[in-house]
Amino acid sequence: MSPSLRIVFAGTPEFAACALRALLESEHEVLAVYTQPDRPAGRGRKTQPSPVKRLAMEHALEVRQPATLREAAVQRDFASLHADLMVVAAYGLLLPSAILTAPRLGCVNIHASLLPRWRGAAPIQYALLAGDTETGITIFQMDRGLDTGDILYRAVCPIGPGDTGGILHDRLAALGAETLLASLAALARGELRPQPQDSEAVTYAPKISKDDARLNWTSTAVELERRVRAFNPWPVAFSELPDGTRVRIWRARALGEDAGGVPGSVLAAGRDGIDVATGAGRLRILELQLPGARPLPVAAFVNASPIVPGMVLGAP
Repeated sequence: MSPSLRIVFAGTPEFAACALRALLESEHEVLAVYTQPDRPAGRGRKTQPSPVKRLAMEHALEVRQPATLREAAVQRDFASLHADLMVVAAYGLLLPSAILTAPRLGCVNIHASLLPRWRGAAPIQYALLAGDTETGITIFQMDRGLDTGDILYRAVCPIGPGDTGGILHDRLAALGAETLLASLAALARGELRPQPQDSEAVTYAPKISKDDARLNWTSTAVELERRVRAFNPWPVAFSELPDGTRVRIWRARALGEDAGGVPGSVLAAGRDGIDVATGAGRLRILELQLPGARPLPVAAFVNASPIVPGMVLGAP
């Protein structure tokens, strides 16, 4: 048995809740949970607790939700926990030096890529956009840089040809929880040997906005398919009809045939899909959604579809 650790956990979304759940089922003690302040969510814009807060409350854990960790009082409260370690997963707040150095073993982060590839806020989406065939989980020792700390533990995850952002997220969340427990066992036994990141292999995955999901039909069909997969389930790839109506595209497949048309032009529309010309090849749309409607497979959509051959998709 490895020694148990006194841990403070910091995280906000479901990816982090998966790791917290694993910690709660382990031999380690969770002293307190830090998460983002409650924020409006959903159609009604009602204030909602984060997935991490909901889980923490179910287990009667102490929950702290400071808007910043830079205030001296917040830092004193954190230090008073006398933690061995802070575990961070998609928390959303910067950790100042006073927080990074307070726990006996410092702070470690669960990152959803094989660092130094895809530092930043959206590593899952950028791995898909780039056509990577594998990604993974990195447990690293946090410092003041953006995902720059020494690597403690890594686990590889293959990326399948049909993986979406949602599918890969769920697989990495489970792998992150598993990898965290393995790394904590080794850390508690003093077996981890920190490895500096290769500065020449760094790539970045900045925060994604809704507008990043707009399809540029001059891109290749392969690139557009990757974009559709990367942004499913959020923010969801989209294009516009000639009248400005925005259509969300949930599933699509790149076809190798020569497009033979202006990028964005609809070449065919039937029960098998809606084929659109791109900068190279054609993209077959398989599932889409009109405003105010639910997503539909193209076979259920095409009979009443406003998308017809000859139409050109894109900004009007």
